[in-house]
Amino acid sequence: MSGMTEVSSLTGRLLVATPALADPNFDRAVVLLLDHDEEGSLGVVLNRPTPVGVSDILEDWAELAGEPGVVFQGGPVSLDSALGIAVIPGGAAVDGAPLGWRRVHGAIGLVDLEAPPELLAAALGSLRIFAGYAGWGPGQLEDELVEGAWYVVESEPGDVSSPSPERLWREVLRRQRSDLAMVATYPDDASLN
Repeated sequence: MSGMTEVSSLTGRLLVATPALADPNFDRAVVLLLDHDEEGSLGVVLNRPTPVGVSDILEDWAELAGEPGVVFQGGPVSLDSALGIAVIPGGAAVDGAPLGWRRVHGAIGLVDLEAPPELLAAALGSLRIFAGYAGWGPGQLEDELVEGAWYVVESEPGDVSSPSPERLWREVLRRQRSDLAMVATYPDDASLN
């Protein structure tokens, strides 16, 4: 996969777990890919809220966190680390991006959680805090895609800050203009069908 072009990068796209994906870490998961290149892939699961409040671990950022104001489990890797993902309304021009925010895709970017929150407060449309992330080594995600473990779809800025994360899997599938929209009706337990 060497020589990956910008066009083939999946950065900024969503990985939506297929009903056939057997890994419990990713059951009905919606993953925002933050980085995807020949060295591997990194993303965060957008629909795994935890009972831990943002104020419990990053008090200074709690006021800027969207509802629900909890930490999300971004994936099974490095659960003791935190990532901040924020949407800047209008996407902020590259030269107009606020200090402490780095564009990932469109209006979605990473927040430097070491920066003072007041640097970003006026610019942020929404902020979500993730404990851990999902990671794949070189070629690993591509293998999973070939195996049919994930659907790859376009992200929308509202996916990051969905106020109903428990419904995000179905909502993302339902908005697709293809047969994928029907997958949203797949029962939670197919054996009961």
